[in-house]
Amino acid sequence: MIEYLRDMLRIRYFEEKVMDLLSRDIVKGASHLYVGEEAVAVGAVAAIRKDDYITSTHRGHGHCIAKGGDLKLMLAELCGKATGYCKGRGGSMHIADVNAGNLGATGIVGSNIPVATGAGLSVKMRGTDQVVLCFFGDGAANTGAFHESVNLASIWKLPVIYVCENNLYGMSVAVNRAFPFEDIAERAKGYNIPGIIADGMDVLDVKRAVGEAVERARKGEGPTLVECKTYRFYGHSRSDARVYRTREEERRWKARDPIVTFRRKLIEGGILTEQQARKLEEDVAREVEEAEKFALSSPYPEVDTLYDGLYTDIYVDSETSIESLSKAKEIGLKMRRIRYVDALNEALREEMRRDKRVFLMGEDIALYGGAYQVTRGLYKEFGLERVRDTPISEAAIAGAAAGAAMTGLRPVAEIMYIDFSTIAMDQIVNIAAKNRYMFGGKSKVPVVYRTQGGAGRGIAAHHSQSLEAWYMHVPGIFVVMPSTPFDAKGLLKTCIRDDNPVIFIEHKMLYGTEGEVPEQEYTVPLGVADIKKEGTDVTIIAYSRMVHVALEAAEELAEEDISAEIVDPRTLKPLDLDTIITSVKKTNKAIVVYEGYRTCGVGAEIATLIMEKAFDYLDAPVVRVAGEDVPIPMSPVLEEAAIPSKEKIIEAVKKII
Repeated sequence: MIEYLRDMLRIRYFEEKVMDLLSRDIVKGASHLYVGEEAVAVGAVAAIRKDDYITSTHRGHGHCIAKGGDLKLMLAELCGKATGYCKGRGGSMHIADVNAGNLGATGIVGSNIPVATGAGLSVKMRGTDQVVLCFFGDGAANTGAFHESVNLASIWKLPVIYVCENNLYGMSVAVNRAFPFEDIAERAKGYNIPGIIADGMDVLDVKRAVGEAVERARKGEGPTLVECKTYRFYGHSRSDARVYRTREEERRWKARDPIVTFRRKLIEGGILTEQQARKLEEDVAREVEEAEKFALSSPYPEVDTLYDGLYTDIYVDSETSIESLSKAKEIGLKMRRIRYVDALNEALREEMRRDKRVFLMGEDIALYGGAYQVTRGLYKEFGLERVRDTPISEAAIAGAAAGAAMTGLRPVAEIMYIDFSTIAMDQIVNIAAKNRYMFGGKSKVPVVYRTQGGAGRGIAAHHSQSLEAWYMHVPGIFVVMPSTPFDAKGLLKTCIRDDNPVIFIEHKMLYGTEGEVPEQEYTVPLGVADIKKEGTDVTIIAYSRMVHVALEAAEELAEEDISAEIVDPRTLKPLDLDTIITSVKKTNKAIVVYEGYRTCGVGAEIATLIMEKAFDYLDAPVVRVAGEDVPIPMSPVLEEAAIPSKEKIIEAVKKII
């Protein structure tokens, strides 16, 4: 109990020091203080082991300290110093100590809840008896991420304790205006799990409530929602004048200060003397002063480290890596013709056999075999534990996959259509793509998001988009779009083995196409383009389905003595710019073909890079043959008009020759 008091004091004094540094403009940016809520973090963490996990929030300093956080490293992080937990990249809202089981805080309300759920899934699949504490505020209990995640954890009986810190206000909106009931714990009934209420101003009551939930979780009985009723003494952030609450309300809650009341309890119970309590406070104050000296004397990060930690080393298997189908034939690999969909299925099967950490999750992927039958039959070999049907919950799928990846597994999460990834953008873009860099390069998120896009089936604007440019724009995630069965199988195997997050986009019109694929084991390296056809007069850069359209155009152009070279990047990020530039220097002309919208599309980026790197070699402007800037229409006539065609490519080539 003395240590509980010490940790609450460490949080309180640390946060008061942060407020002091904020007022002196030494700590920059937003900082959301935990003063008043100390009993929640300390009581909850007291109920778990060191090897258990936590996920945190923008008001997460207390969680990190309770999990054993070093005040020096924390304050250095808040000051943006190189010695901070995240090397100054995360700051106040994004502190993580992955080695200590703190999977990190997020500045997006509710975004950590799917991550915690994924960590719980990882624990269950790895067969340990660890648990996950997921801290979040009352406001997060109204987000879709909360509902999707708790539902997923309930049906899979995951060892996650969802700790809602109900401090009565989301930012300024009171809980009684944001919920249709008094107790947020009532939400648990919707998921058929226990909902427990704890006095968030009493460290022992929090420990009791969370301890009950931890015991259930370790027994395999699934998640619990613990609502801790507490109060933040400061505003939402420094700029918050707290006009939405009364001074009388603040006085009532401060009279229940968790540190003052617990200190009194220990002295009255003979556990501490007044003198010992003062000595404890002096020791903590000295620790905070030492943390301040450390933080203020620490250097800022060197500017040349700006890109450090963004990606892990790209995976290459020197024994199985083959750059192209032609190389595979040169070395004498035995071939057979199979469909694109079967190549993907083989890749998944082989990698699941090779590595027990690989598992699949997504909507309708097990019994049904996936919307396009890519996962057909895999559940029969690997079971429903490793081929997991999920509810329709894209945010939970994407976030849980990231959390599982951060805790030792290698998930392949299927988002049925890339259009549906818009619902999961927060988890893919703000969590999977950013966590490694934001946490100082100390974490890995080896997750593959399989999805499919593109037009051609007359299913209109919500099932036909090409959104690869969105993901290409985001630092921290790779974008892969294979055009042939050979590339599809080899690249998917590589992506599953790579430690970086990948969005792997298949075109719905390619699943039935056939091509040669080796019978032997092979992988295709990331960041290596493939010349699908050599030529001398014009370079056509195309990827995914557009490679096939470009090849058709090249055949007709050849009849008019125009020799087109077709370059397939295959991986849009990392992009093999060298192969593209070498081709352009040979042909002196370039066409970029892509099915996505013309404006701000992949082709615009590639065209700009060509202009920057090979301008002196160009005999004509780089031309884009792209999708039109309209939502994909259903009518076959309009759909065809909205995307590139063989005729449009031929017209563009003739225009610059």
